[in-house]
Formats: sequence, structure tokens, C-alpha cells
Amino acid sequence: MSMLSRTLRLISTLIAYLAFGLVGASFALILPFALRRLPEGLAGQRRARRIVARIWTGYLTAMRWGGIYRVTWHGRERLGRPGQLILVNHPSLMDVLFMISAVPEGNCVVKASLLTNPSMRPAIRACGYIPNDASLELIEKTAAVLAEGQTLILFPEGTRTGYDGIIRLNRGAVSIGLRGAHVITPVVIRMTPPGLKRGDPWYKIPPRPYRYDIRVGDDIDPEDYLRRKPLPLAARLLNDDLTHYFQKETT
Repeated sequence: MSMLSRTLRLISTLIAYLAFGLVGASFALILPFALRRLPEGLAGQRRARRIVARIWTGYLTAMRWGGIYRVTWHGRERLGRPGQLILVNHPSLMDVLFMISAVPEGNCVVKASLLTNPSMRPAIRACGYIPNDASLELIEKTAAVLAEGQTLILFPEGTRTGYDGIIRLNRGAVSIGLRGAHVITPVVIRMTPPGLKRGDPWYKIPPRPYRYDIRVGDDIDPEDYLRRKPLPLAARLLNDDLTHYFQKETT
């Protein structure tokens, strides 16, 4: 029975990888036509985000039905508030999909390289997602997005956590929060067994389904840090505190 279950999950995983590519292709082929009637500006971007979120929610549901993973949320209802910066650790390939589905109108910082991907570029542009080009302009853009009341999702590690489990945060993420966020909310994703890392082949699956435990942490008031230290030192202090927090909560 265990061998049969694993074989079925292997087939489901192959289908999921193929479907991922098909979803991307559908963005490139269908999304531009679907978005023609949307209003310009932020209102149109938010509607585009909801469309993309519904598509990825359906994809995640199919993966769950296929026995690939199980997920438990804690505090999901506290996500999506105006001016909220959501900082999330990044253990696997699926983390971005979980967060986009949980915060359908939220903005997101994405890898700049995705703009060269013809499957993903239309959705990124339609949604107004912000490419991470590691520039000072990025900090200004994201701070402005937060100041105008959007929710922003950011993965401060910049890439997926390695198998060593060590959390390494980019200090630019907390600088964004201190400059523009009304509130900073950490979200901890725990995944067992570890997997779906960068470079992992699609057929590398565990003996049992992946289990995700996603927990929304306590809010952080940026002013609590800015009152104690000037911005550069406050960013260093908050970055150290968050690194310790994520490391503690994921080990």
C-alpha cells in the first residue's frame, strides 16, 4: 500500500510540474485578453491579482487532492491589512503560491529574472508586482506601495532556504518595512520533510506527503525600532531579531 501511495504521488507530482508550465503558458496566452477590460492603475492591478490568485488557488487544491502536500494555517485572517509588510521565510517552491492565494489583493516582490520569462511576464506586469533588482529604487518603490495602503509580501531570504536550514535575511527587506510599513508581520512556514529546493529533480519525493505548518506571527510596530535607533542601526537590530525569530521557529 505504501509503494502504491508513493507511485500515485509520483504521478501526481509529474502532472503538477507539467500543469505549472501550462498555467504559465495560459497567463501568456489568455491573461492579456482577460485584462483588457480592467481599469487602469491600482484598481486594475488588484483585480488582476485576484484573477491570478484564484488560478493558483485552484492549482494548489489540485495538488492537495493529488496527495502531494497537506497544509495547516494559523492566523491567516490577520493577513492583507493596509500598509502591512508580510515577511515570509522560503523553505520550498510552493511558498509564493501559498502567500498569493492567502492575500489575493496583495502586492509582491518577485525575482527580476522572471520578467525574462514569457510565461510569467504578462501576469507580473498586469498585477503590478515589483521586480527585485537589488537597487535603491526598489526600496523607494516598495516603501511607496506600503505608504499608499497596499499589502506587500516579501521573502527576505531572496532565495529558498538550503537543506542546512540556516536562515539568512537580506537587510534591505527590513529597511523597506521601517521606511514605509504601518505594520510588519512575520510568517513562518515549516515544512516536513524538507524538499522542493532549488535544483531538486521533480521525481525526488519523500515517503509521505509534504506537511506545511504556516503560522502568522505577532505584529511588529516599526516605530518601536525607530524610536530606539536611527534608521540604519534600527534596520540592523530588526534584521538580527527577525533572523533569530525565524531560525528559532523553523528548527
